[in-house]
Amino acid sequence: MCIGFPGKILSISEHNVARIDIGGTQREVSLDILDEPVSVGDYVICHAGFAIHKVDEEIAREKLAFLATIIEQEAF
Repeated sequence: MCIGFPGKILSISEHNVARIDIGGTQREVSLDILDEPVSVGDYVICHAGFAIHKVDEEIAREKLAFLATIIEQEAF
């Protein structure tokens, strides 16, 4: 099973690498395998260093809220 996380694109380099924010943590991901164009401010599902799918902001926020709930429950 694979787990992908939604991240908001903060910037895109000339080498097709995006800096994304996933719940307050920033990472760099490759945009090379996406099948549609993305821009700064868009949300993408990320796995293993790659953005794999563009998602709607509302769906991304729901998934990030769910992730935060899981993390919060694991802390206790």
